[in-house]
Amino acid sequence: MVEAGRAEQNLDELMGALACCFGRVEPRRQARKYIACLMSGVPRKNCWSLAEQAGDATPDKMQRLLERACWDHLAVMGAVARFAAGHLGGEDAVVVIDESGQLKKGERTAGVKRQYVGCAGRVENAINVVYCSYGVPAGHALAAARLYLPAEWAADLPRRRAAGVPGEVEFKTKPALAIEMLTVLAGQGISPPWAAADEVYGRDKKLRAFLEDRGTGYVLGVPCSFRITASPGRKIRADAAARLVPARAWMTASCGKGSKGDRDYAWAWLATASPRHTLLVRRNLHDPSADLAFFYCHVPGGRSACFTTLIRVAGRRWPVEEDFQVGKGQFGLADSQVRTYTALYRHLVLSMAALAVCAVTAAGARPRTTALPPPPRHPDEQPPNDPGLIPLTVAEVKRLSGLLTRTWQTARHYLHWSWWRRRHQARARWFHQRARLRRLAAGP
Repeated sequence: MVEAGRAEQNLDELMGALACCFGRVEPRRQARKYIACLMSGVPRKNCWSLAEQAGDATPDKMQRLLERACWDHLAVMGAVARFAAGHLGGEDAVVVIDESGQLKKGERTAGVKRQYVGCAGRVENAINVVYCSYGVPAGHALAAARLYLPAEWAADLPRRRAAGVPGEVEFKTKPALAIEMLTVLAGQGISPPWAAADEVYGRDKKLRAFLEDRGTGYVLGVPCSFRITASPGRKIRADAAARLVPARAWMTASCGKGSKGDRDYAWAWLATASPRHTLLVRRNLHDPSADLAFFYCHVPGGRSACFTTLIRVAGRRWPVEEDFQVGKGQFGLADSQVRTYTALYRHLVLSMAALAVCAVTAAGARPRTTALPPPPRHPDEQPPNDPGLIPLTVAEVKRLSGLLTRTWQTARHYLHWSWWRRRHQARARWFHQRARLRRLAAGP
């Protein structure tokens, strides 16, 4: 219950920082209810279920908060980033860039098209959102997000107007969206010393130049076809360079702690013609036939970085995947069920706020966590009498905070919501059947 109280205090602190982002007090109060319900145990985080959990008679207030209420969602996103960075700390911080998709039906949701999405592992009808995750060893949280608007959407004015896409929004590649987010974060005083990303971003010259100009070190994934300058006037593919590495040059090292212990790999470090750039190669210890992973690295001038530092930064890419998993599974990051551009953004930023509150609370609880017994050193070693407790996770903090944020209602309230849902669905069915009859009457 101590951490549940701290989660509520952190939520109050964050809402205090958001006060200037709202034109009136009513939408700010509704936003607090929205975030608190995202932190509750409601399985589906859409306006209907959140309104029922909050004690509202209908979902109108929640829907108005996302669609029409007067508040600046980008300013709220900036306040969430400052809140997370301020509590997590800036020492040894890494900003991780990656995108995550949301499966959608139909063609009206802003930015939707058939495209590859990592959550499905294939081409699906979906939207893609590029995120920045701010992480330190104690914890991590999503700090920025930008909806990827495909080129065909950017050029289709009627479709843009129907989805509420602002006129100033233009088509930008995913690396360009990453540059936009990093620029905004830097303007807020959030400039981590290191950046990490996968191949989509590592092979983009403009993003690499942007990071280098700002003095940010990076460890970016690159494809095997990426060409490095091995010596002046001589370029070579990354996979060809890896084949030249002698067996004795490979070193086994951990890139971080996982749920089952250290994540050990074999690593090789290849110099390039530039003293500030290197190629890092990773090989699976248990499956030598598996594909190698390549990382192009930059160490800014005036800063020294050893082999193990680059390995550590390369291993810090996993927090953004955990943020996606926890954000979608626990805080409804992909549960919005809205179509317009503004409503999508507003649900995203409120979900990021809920995640940040729990991430900050979990990070603050780590120093108070009882130390775990040492790991076993022999396969026949007997388990300890007291196995201890793992540090509080973000999901566990969210479950604990639900004890304080849950709104217990009377039976009449839930009966009212059952009646409202059935009535609304009956009306929707009637209008759907009428639209179908009109299409049939119009003919082919």
